[in-house]
Amino acid sequence: MYAQDSFFDLSTGGQIGLVGLSGFLFILFVLAARVLLRHRGIWSRLLGALVLFWLFIWLSPQLYYEYYRLLIPSLPAQWVIWPPRNPSEGIVLLVLQGPQSLAAHGQAVLGWCLLAAPFLRGSAKRRR
Repeated sequence: MYAQDSFFDLSTGGQIGLVGLSGFLFILFVLAARVLLRHRGIWSRLLGALVLFWLFIWLSPQLYYEYYRLLIPSLPAQWVIWPPRNPSEGIVLLVLQGPQSLAAHGQAVLGWCLLAAPFLRGSAKRRR
């Protein structure tokens, strides 16, 4: 299913870097959802998580493109993001009906984690 994914065209070091960048962005967005939304009402949490997810799928292509430019210096400097994407694209990704790629499936996992993060309780120490 992922045979044509550009991830497999990268060197081992490039793949490790891409996984590291993805992990960093994943943690950053989940922590943002947790910190910014945990004390809000249920509908505000859900809407806020969906907004964060939409921002990620709209803006992250530029970050990933810049990473690829580090690996492939011949890539031109350009914007790869355009006017905001349609929010329905995020829903398509969440239900795994988007492209069959590592990026799309990773975005779906992030989306579900963003939806769950504001609802998770802290550790037992903090609740006391």
